[in-house]
Amino acid sequence: MKFKIKINSIKSVDEIKDYWTTDDYIHLLEKFNFPDAGNAKKENLYELLLMAITDFDPKEAAVIVLDHKLSDYLTEGQIEQVSNDMLIDTVCEEYPEIELQYALFNCNQLLFKAFNGTFPSASATLIDCSITPLDANSDVKITKEILLKLFSNGLSDRNILKRLFGAQMEENADFPEAEGIVWQLNTKDNINFSIATSENLIKDADFPSLEFEGDYEVPVDND
Repeated sequence: MKFKIKINSIKSVDEIKDYWTTDDYIHLLEKFNFPDAGNAKKENLYELLLMAITDFDPKEAAVIVLDHKLSDYLTEGQIEQVSNDMLIDTVCEEYPEIELQYALFNCNQLLFKAFNGTFPSASATLIDCSITPLDANSDVKITKEILLKLFSNGLSDRNILKRLFGAQMEENADFPEAEGIVWQLNTKDNINFSIATSENLIKDADFPSLEFEGDYEVPVDND
């Protein structure tokens, strides 16, 4: 099936709005020994957290933030290692478990802003696009996997995803990594989409043209 893709806007940002919840802020403030965090005004929680974080050593602060978000996925030893690595490199761009890169990005940027550059900064890419089926009878619901397969025709061959996952993007093959590559995929009508991902994986320069066609082969059900 063929689709027309039009990139309406693509921009680089240093944070994902609304990633951190009010509960996140309150729990982190408590871990950073801020008293009565639950009684603070919601609009002040972010700034209070940035101040509370800086009362701690950067490495210790990184362990606390990582433990809050990733203790279900990483061991204590892995969190210690990542906290060390974050001080010298953008771990969120290189971590081998791609499904953890989104959380690592947000942890990294919180620490980057709290410590005013002690941690290297990373960037995310926000894309607004329309995806229109050229087959009027199409009822395919766009998923993260389908999105990346459709993007394949429009991305430059220099794009890192094309080099790492070329077969999955261009062939009728399972692509479970898509869930970790595309951080957010939002739509109200299955035509206009808002997308968030790592700038390391997709950036403005990766699209030679802002309008292109993409192909998706619907899997055949052999049952």
